Amino acid sequence: MRLTDLTIRPTSSDLTRPSSPAAPAPLLVPPLRIGNVVVDPPILQAPMAGYTNFAFRQIVREFGGAGLQATEMVSARGFVWLTEQECENPDRLWGVKEEARPLAVQMWDNDPETLAKVGERLAKEYEVSVVDINFGCPVKDVSERAHSGSYLLRFPEKIGAIVERVVKACAPTPVTAKIRLGCSRDKINAIEVAKVVEASGAAALTVHGRTAADFFKGSADWENIAAIKPHLKRMPLIGNGDLDSAAKVVEAFRRYGVDGVMIARASLGRPWLFQQAAAALRGQPIPPEPTIEEQKACLLHHYALVCERFGDERGTTLMRKFACNYAQGLKGARFFRTHAAKVLTKVEFLAVVEEHFPRGQNLVAADSRIPLPTNP
Repeated sequence: MRLTDLTIRPTSSDLTRPSSPAAPAPLLVPPLRIGNVVVDPPILQAPMAGYTNFAFRQIVREFGGAGLQATEMVSARGFVWLTEQECENPDRLWGVKEEARPLAVQMWDNDPETLAKVGERLAKEYEVSVVDINFGCPVKDVSERAHSGSYLLRFPEKIGAIVERVVKACAPTPVTAKIRLGCSRDKINAIEVAKVVEASGAAALTVHGRTAADFFKGSADWENIAAIKPHLKRMPLIGNGDLDSAAKVVEAFRRYGVDGVMIARASLGRPWLFQQAAAALRGQPIPPEPTIEEQKACLLHHYALVCERFGDERGTTLMRKFACNYAQGLKGARFFRTHAAKVLTKVEFLAVVEEHFPRGQNLVAADSRIPLPTNP
């Protein structure tokens, strides 16, 4: 079953969808332009290692609402090694050549030539819409051990050299960058880094509103994201962090003046969030949360896509974390997660979903209507 076959039903009478309008309401927030790529609506799906593979992207695509999707983060050095060994392309590029555009691929490393080599392949051979460079990952294997990701925020000039080299290698495919506010709260240098990224030719910049030391603790600092905007001459600014509802997406445009937003962790168990956010930006009633049965059907559809690629055994292992995400915010989620985290076979997975997927009321309230941004 495809998600487009599902009838999403409201949970109360005041959350009904509008009857088929004669014409869609105008998008009050203008589309985002990343080089020659038009991102409409200006809502981006974040690259997340271990999660945003082809199966997840397909689920998001079927719901709609994401103007630009992204793959998992790819190690440039690992990609080069696989090529030299004549191995199959990385699993993180599963589906990239065939799927719909626009599509971004994010890569990481600290060597300009390695990144340029991989970026050129992504642009020319894979024909991706956008090549993104990660300068924000705080995970130790990337930052401290590989001296990449957020580690490079210590060296804005190094970031500039990387961006400039990759831009030249990928042209005319636009190159973007993703950063955090800085390495720590006492070393916030996002404005300096943003200026360097723009001067080096990047087509857009995404800023996560935490520092590397914060990891995912506390709340995203959108005031510091907004403070970057006046210092940019032409490069669009995309904000990221804690966007877990359509209301917060609208607020990001209304209050903080960003050109686009990127939704990350909140979408892992709620891939329909993009659809809800896009409706809010268009001034339309927000689609309600799917019913419990529809959420279960979405999870099983996701599982089928993963098993089709990786086989039942590995697919089941990979889907355990996704199953736990789908249950988040539902009554009985903890009990379900306890069982889902232990499954080893397809039979076990299907049995746990059928018997233990939360049946309680959805604790995530859908927005019925949201005030529109007045100064996008």
